[in-house]
Amino acid sequence: MQILLVILMLLVPYMAHAAPLQTYEITIKDGVFDPPSLEVPANERMRINVTNAGTGPAEFENLSLRVEKVLGPSVQSFVVIHPLKPGSYHFVDEFHMDLAGFEIIAK
Repeated sequence: MQILLVILMLLVPYMAHAAPLQTYEITIKDGVFDPPSLEVPANERMRINVTNAGTGPAEFENLSLRVEKVLGPSVQSFVVIHPLKPGSYHFVDEFHMDLAGFEIIAK
C-alpha cells in the first residue's frame, strides 16, 4: 500500500502539468474523408477521433508515420499522432485506394 501511495505522489505533479491533446474529428464514409484535410500546429502531439459512417470497413492509414486504424461500419475510434514536422502528410482508406484520401498539413 505504501508503494502505491509513493507512486501516486510521484505521478500527480506530472499529471497536473501534462497538457491535454488537441483533438480533431474526421469521418470516413465509403472512402470519402470529411473534412478532406486538417491544418494542425507543427511539433505538437494530437488526437484524431475517426468515425466510419460507411456501409463497409474503413482504414485510416499512413505507413510512413506508422499510423493504421481499421474500423468496421458505424465504429468510432482514435489515433494519437506524434509531433509532426512542418509539411503535408497523406492518409488513405486502404479499402478505397481509388479515392483522394486525407491530408494533414502541419504548420
